[in-house]
Amino acid sequence: MIDCPYEGKIDPNKVLNVSKILLDLGAYEISLGETIGTGVPAEVEVLLECLLKEIPVNKLAGHFHDTYGMAIANVEKAFSMGLRSFDSSSGGLGGCPYAKGAAGNLATDDLVYFLEKSGIPTGIDPDLLWEASAFMEKALSRELQSRTYLANKKKRES
Repeated sequence: MIDCPYEGKIDPNKVLNVSKILLDLGAYEISLGETIGTGVPAEVEVLLECLLKEIPVNKLAGHFHDTYGMAIANVEKAFSMGLRSFDSSSGGLGGCPYAKGAAGNLATDDLVYFLEKSGIPTGIDPDLLWEASAFMEKALSRELQSRTYLANKKKRES
């Protein structure tokens, strides 16, 4: 929605036009995929200013990857502009097969930590979330990338 590995910068009006078509076809929500993780809050703001002129905020969701560590900052910007739906994955699993080096999705662990510490209740039990992430890490035999998960893992190991 901001940058594309094939086309480069994406014009917000293109995102608006495609979003309107999808809604006209019956989509209940448009998940704005910042899939390669290069966007920053100022770019999220420009995009949302364009979209929110014609699309109700409750029809939009944020989908941010954390390639350059901007996922939480982008959530904060989108949240401040009214978005309340965000995609995430436990431990930050995921990636982008057509964008070399792209990190996984925003980690649910990091999103919940950010929202709760910001006074926004999520209803998610952080201990159960940690256990789910630990289970996935063991099952996949690979270290998860969530900063919150890793910090709590170190605390629990000591």
